[in-house]
Amino acid sequence: MSAPHAVETVFRIESARIIAAVARIVRDVGIAEELAQDALVAALEQWPEKGVPDRPGAWLTATARNRAVDLVRRRETYARKLAEVGRDLETAYEPETAEPDDIDDDLLRLVFTACHPVLSADARVALTLRLLGGLTTEEIARAFLVPEATVAQRIVRAKRSLARAGVPFEVPRGPERAARLASVLEVIYLIFNEGYAATAGDDWLRPGLCEDALRLARVLAGLMPGEPEVHGLAALLELQASRTAARTGPDGQPVLLADQNRTRWDRLLIRRGFAALERAGTGPYALQAAIAACHARAARYEDTDWATIAALYGRLAAIAPSPVVELNRAVAVSMADGPAAGLAIVDGLAGEPALKDYHLLPSVRGDLLVRLGRADEARAAFERAASLARNARERDLLLSRARPDTSAGRADPP
Repeated sequence: MSAPHAVETVFRIESARIIAAVARIVRDVGIAEELAQDALVAALEQWPEKGVPDRPGAWLTATARNRAVDLVRRRETYARKLAEVGRDLETAYEPETAEPDDIDDDLLRLVFTACHPVLSADARVALTLRLLGGLTTEEIARAFLVPEATVAQRIVRAKRSLARAGVPFEVPRGPERAARLASVLEVIYLIFNEGYAATAGDDWLRPGLCEDALRLARVLAGLMPGEPEVHGLAALLELQASRTAARTGPDGQPVLLADQNRTRWDRLLIRRGFAALERAGTGPYALQAAIAACHARAARYEDTDWATIAALYGRLAAIAPSPVVELNRAVAVSMADGPAAGLAIVDGLAGEPALKDYHLLPSVRGDLLVRLGRADEARAAFERAASLARNARERDLLLSRARPDTSAGRADPP
């Protein structure tokens, strides 16, 4: 492997940990990223001449940390900074007395900082993918189908917002940790969902985003083994990701759950999902994972335990109520108790403002109307759903279902 290739590969793997280690010293993720990039430049200059170090990741980290120490020492406030982060600046120090609830991990500190609620959801996603996922601005822009300049602005503004708000580089404690953890899990879940069912563009799946989110969920589960809902999210993503290969046909068109070849589901990911589910609690992600597990256990679509799924959606609606959860429950109820029972729930959601432009509401309604033999109404519902869909593949699927000869079928749970 050439030295430049080695630099690129190692930095991609180690960048999050390098930035996290430096951020602990400078207390600013923006500056930390710049210093990590400085270390990358130094490696590109030195490794071709001196050879790749035995421990390239440690070399990059040490170089970035040394530059961080030099920067702090140049500041007029060095004495105060030294008091705050002295154990990071000196090789010999007396061990500090940690709070019982402390988690001493720089990478986890970086996760909580990048996902801080002071930032918008879009900014949290972009910053997390940049700092923890190792994605370039161009890669993030391509994944979300937005201009590169838009992503760059989100990242720059996010760093400024964190600095301006004085967000501490730490893992919060007690009740604040629980509240902040919800933001972290939400960001990872948003990244996965955008990869699993893209909201816009020509491709229904963006597997790279699913992989990034899954990797982040696994890292978080390793860093916080005592948090049940972290394992709940990991279980959910493992089980959902297991279906990826079967979710599109050769031409890239979506394949609905009822029509998927289940022999193509990834059994390793399913086993990982079941293992994570055993460590999960009863929170929203754990309940969604339990629903995904019901699908994973069914050898055929006809074997699905819809009654249990409907009951699980009922529990989910009780602890995390939302119109989308209720729409999911309607699909499960329709399979357990008949389409008329599901349609009654769907029609009750017609006035929900949050679902006004949600294409899956008329899509599910169309499916239920087909099953009730009301073909003309179903066709109008599918046409309405297609007009709202922003993803080209999904729009084509909905238009095909609106045609008289192809409208039969079953809806996926949204």
